[in-house]
Amino acid sequence: MLNAKDQEILDELVRDGRKSVVDISNELGIPRATVQERIQKMRERGIIRKFTAIPDYSLLRRPVTALILVSFMPGTVSQKQLAEQIGRIPRVHEVHLITGEWDIVLKVRAESVDELGKLVLDKLRDMKGVARTVTCICFKTVKEEP
Repeated sequence: MLNAKDQEILDELVRDGRKSVVDISNELGIPRATVQERIQKMRERGIIRKFTAIPDYSLLRRPVTALILVSFMPGTVSQKQLAEQIGRIPRVHEVHLITGEWDIVLKVRAESVDELGKLVLDKLRDMKGVARTVTCICFKTVKEEP
């Protein structure tokens, strides 16, 4: 569990992972050494897994975002193995095992609807263990967090 100071530091890093320890220290009124120590402890505990860049995919010619629901067909591979195989497909950014009517949900970013269609028809639906899919193309992303 995080205390209030750790949460404030983490919130600042989530907003801007490149923010310096000195800047966080000044903004929060916490000594620099304390901020640095708390960040290190959060890394050691696995709370902070990594620091990363979040690209603007529309500028990288991948403006199409879709969520794909996958129904799992038991018998050939395990659900977890299928999810791991799907995660290796280029353009698949997230793979989640879920509860409910569907078994897996994916977040995919593509250059076009045509490229997305090829991913679904030629790769995803040909995989052993995939019973059916539903693809939902996003019109606009209102909120997205790392």
